[in-house]
Amino acid sequence: MLESNRTYKQTIQVADSAYYNNRELSWLAFNKRVLEEAVDTKNHLLERFKFLGIFSSNLDEFFMIRVAGLKDQVKAGFSKPENKAGLTPKQQLFSISKQNHDLVKQQDDTYIHTLLPELQKYGVKIITVEKLEKSNLDKLEQYFDEQIFPVLTPMAIDTYRPFPMLMNKSLNLVVVLSENLNDEQQIAEIKERLAIVQVPSVLTRYIEIATSDSTRLFVLLEDVIAYFIKKLFKGYRVSSVSQFRITRNADMTIHEEDAQDLLKEIEEELQKRKWGAAVRLEIKSPYDQGVLAYLKSVLEIDNEDVYEIEGQLDLTSLFSFYRLLKSTHEELADKAFIPKLTTELHPDQNVFDQMIQRDILLHHPYESFKPVLDFVNGAADDENVLAIKQTLYRVSGDSPVIKALKRAAAKGKQVTVLVELKARFDEENNVQWAKELERAGCHVIYGMTHLKTHGKITLVVRREGEHIKRFVHLGTGNYNDATAKIYTDISLFTVNRNIGIDAANFFNYLSGYTQKPVYHHLSVAPFDIRNDFLHLIDKEIHYHRRYGNGRIIGKMNSLTDKILIMKLYEASIAGVTIELIVRGACCLRPQIQGVSENIRVRSIVGRFLEHSRIYYFHHNKQEKFFLSSADMMTRNMVKRVEILFPILDTHLKKKVWKWLEVMLADNVKAREQDQEGNYHYVIKKEHELSINSQEIFCQYALCDDQE
Repeated sequence: MLESNRTYKQTIQVADSAYYNNRELSWLAFNKRVLEEAVDTKNHLLERFKFLGIFSSNLDEFFMIRVAGLKDQVKAGFSKPENKAGLTPKQQLFSISKQNHDLVKQQDDTYIHTLLPELQKYGVKIITVEKLEKSNLDKLEQYFDEQIFPVLTPMAIDTYRPFPMLMNKSLNLVVVLSENLNDEQQIAEIKERLAIVQVPSVLTRYIEIATSDSTRLFVLLEDVIAYFIKKLFKGYRVSSVSQFRITRNADMTIHEEDAQDLLKEIEEELQKRKWGAAVRLEIKSPYDQGVLAYLKSVLEIDNEDVYEIEGQLDLTSLFSFYRLLKSTHEELADKAFIPKLTTELHPDQNVFDQMIQRDILLHHPYESFKPVLDFVNGAADDENVLAIKQTLYRVSGDSPVIKALKRAAAKGKQVTVLVELKARFDEENNVQWAKELERAGCHVIYGMTHLKTHGKITLVVRREGEHIKRFVHLGTGNYNDATAKIYTDISLFTVNRNIGIDAANFFNYLSGYTQKPVYHHLSVAPFDIRNDFLHLIDKEIHYHRRYGNGRIIGKMNSLTDKILIMKLYEASIAGVTIELIVRGACCLRPQIQGVSENIRVRSIVGRFLEHSRIYYFHHNKQEKFFLSSADMMTRNMVKRVEILFPILDTHLKKKVWKWLEVMLADNVKAREQDQEGNYHYVIKKEHELSINSQEIFCQYALCDDQE
């Protein structure tokens, strides 16, 4: 009883907001680590450009969802502090703006003053149109007249033609067609002398100029349009041209209970997403001050949401620039990595026969995703397969998985596919896939009301002589052959009887009317995964008090769930050693005396996106290993259908342990969080070898023995 009371007091103690990082600010700290990769001279030059693109892409989504959500709360008059770090929506927006302006300035400076000059050393330049020689300028004007001018549509703004509804993330030019006005007249009269020209996204943004030597010379599409803009406004004087970009609220509100047709409801919401309220305005220097004042007014944007850019707007286009240059400057990019075809599966043997012999574990992208595709293709073509059931959250554009499922249905197999229509920014793709699968004869379901189905599982039911056998694939990542080349994830193939029964019950629970199953090995959110984590942590505390060897290791994308964080604090107070590898947002603060002094938090940002989730509990040498589709986030615990599954085979446990050991030893790409929530590169000790975990895993892929 005394022990129980002490634990209760500890739990109350660690509820203090000073012990938590705000989720949004912690995410910005993660994006800062991405930006640091663009600065890091140990990375190849083109990879540094790509990291700038990733940083920019991340920030777009952050504004469209997280900032937009906070702004909605402010508009609704919601002023209650969030439950961890204790910041109100207004306080969060203020801190976000301050940090983001600093980060965007650093991004701008890195691009202009570091990366572009470095690229010039290799004979590649991005210049302004004004710097072109006369002969090249004449050719560019001809290109403009023939290829660009026909696509442009100037949109005048006056009493009869109001400010146009510009699409989210589109790049635009504001053209002032007037003499300079005095301050008293400017806002009143500028509306009658403004026009908008949208930069066409269908045209190549990086226009290459032919040179007489090996130099590669580029000008930007928007600069070319701005230079020749007067051709669109004959009879008018062009006073100024300002480049800008709007980011809009893209969070969707889906009324599932009232929706007669969920596909139709989502399709309607997708159209609204393009025209949501503006949440950020980016404008390129130099610009017309009157234009900025007008844009702020018409878009209802405050100063803290205006970002002045000296370099190039929308650096997400650096992905295409990267591909453009890689073909001629391979030495400036990472050497192409070809995933290893695992020796655990032999391509000339039937995949199902091999699964019967043993469980198989693959580490992507170091080991090829092809066996997962072979598993689905084999199921589609095997005459003994009776049924295929699969969850789909995100798939590639020309998905071989979709093709296999359609082929299986055409051959008369029972094919059930849960397509998650609410997968953020993949809704449109998934709606189309759902329709296509239905037309092919698959039974398509859309999950459960108010929940996203995020678990990754495939069940194949196959006739084995006179018996029926269940073959199961479980993963930490999506059935997406494209992202499987750049995301770190783990796949488990098993014919374990109880896991097979669990898989069948899981799909029946999602597709029909049946009581929530009692699972043998799987743990399924909502709620059950969190409850099982709490139970596992409690057991680790119990073992530590008895044997003094408590240890927990967790690898995930984000850690934000307060209930689980409080339980980890409780374990730390009890003396359990806790090592966390959290790539992104982490609301837990480590190394606080008396609270989290036994917890260390590290983040690895490298060539591949760390996406796998691994959870380890020592349990006095009765080691428990779990993999999951779920992070320790509240949304994963209570708002999603997720799967946590165990590694049961001793040999496979050793493989996972080796992976964890390498990641915990990383002293090249790893940063550690201090008690203030700040991240610092791990300091390599004297005479210590440099350990880049992702590079080591690439080396593992070249050899058969990882022991």
